[in-house]
Amino acid sequence: MKKVLSIILKYGVPVIIGVGLIYFLYKNVDLEAMKATLASDVNYWWFVPVICVSIMSHVFRALRWRLQLRAIDVKTPLHPIVNSIFGTYAVNLVFPRLGEVWRCGYIANREKASFTQVVGSMVADRLSDTVTVLALTLFTFFLAQDAFYSFLDTYPQVKDGLVGMITSWKTWVAAVVGVTALVWLFTSKTENKLVLKVKDMVKNLWDGFAAIWHMEGKWWFLLYTVCIWGCYFFQLYIAAQAFSYTCDLSALAILVLFVLSSIGMGIPTNGGLGAWHMAIIFGLSLYGVGTFSASNPDTQASAFAMLVWGIQTLLLIVLGIYAFTCIALEKKK
Repeated sequence: MKKVLSIILKYGVPVIIGVGLIYFLYKNVDLEAMKATLASDVNYWWFVPVICVSIMSHVFRALRWRLQLRAIDVKTPLHPIVNSIFGTYAVNLVFPRLGEVWRCGYIANREKASFTQVVGSMVADRLSDTVTVLALTLFTFFLAQDAFYSFLDTYPQVKDGLVGMITSWKTWVAAVVGVTALVWLFTSKTENKLVLKVKDMVKNLWDGFAAIWHMEGKWWFLLYTVCIWGCYFFQLYIAAQAFSYTCDLSALAILVLFVLSSIGMGIPTNGGLGAWHMAIIFGLSLYGVGTFSASNPDTQASAFAMLVWGIQTLLLIVLGIYAFTCIALEKKK
C-alpha cells in the first residue's frame, strides 16, 4: 500500500497539477476563435528553424555532459550521450524528473561505471542550469524591472512565500542540521554498515559533482552552457516571429518571456504542462498581448502558448523514439 501511495504521489501529482493548470487556463477559451487564430495568424515555416535550434540545444548539452563524464574517467562516445539526453526529455514527459535518473543509469550501465558518480556529474550539470537561470533572472530583472514588479504585484503570495522561506527559522535550522549531519558523517569513525554505505554513496556523489572543478576544458564547459541557453532563448525568439501579433516584440520582451517560462519549468509537471503555458500567457500580457485572466482568457496568447509547447513536445517524442530505437539496436548488435 505504501509503495502504491508513493507511486501515486510521485507520478500522479505532477499530472494532476499540469492538467489542473491547463483546465484553469483554457476552460473559458473560445476554441473556435483559437483555431481561427492558428489558421490565419501563424506562419508555420518559422518552426523549421525552431526545431533545428532545439535539437542543437540537446547536442550542446550532451557535449557539456561529456566533459564532466570524462572528468570521472567515463569515456562515452558522443552519440550515446546525445541519445541519453533525447531519452531524458522523453521520459520526463511521462514521469517528471525520472528522466535524469534514467540517463545516469543508462550511461553507468553502458560504461560499467559508478552510478552514484554519474549521478553526481548530472547533479553538477543541473546545478549549473540553476545558477544560469538565477543569473538570467537577475540580469533580466535589472533590464525589465517594471515587468517583474507587475508580476509580484499580481501575485503577492509569490513574494511573500519567497521572503517567508528565506527568513523562516525552520529553513535555517534545517540547513544547520544538514551541515552538521554531513560533517559527522565524514568525520566519524564507525563500522556500522549502513553508515559506511551512505558515506560511500555521498562520497561518490561528491566526486561526480566536484569533477567540474578539476576537469579539462572548463572554458568549453562555459561555452557549451552559453550555447545551450542561447538556443533556448533563440528558439522562443524565432517562434515569436511565426505569429503576426508577437513578431514585433522586442528582444527584451522575449527575454522576459524566456525567464518566466524557465522559472515555470521548475514546477514538477509533465514537460512543463500548464506551468509553461501560464508563464508565457502572463508574460505576453505584460507586453500587450491580451490580459492574464482565467475568466476572460486571451485567445491569441492561449494559442501561442499551446502551439509552441505542442510542437516542442512533439519534437521531444520523436527524438525519444529515435533515441530508444538506437539504444535497442545497439543492444541487439
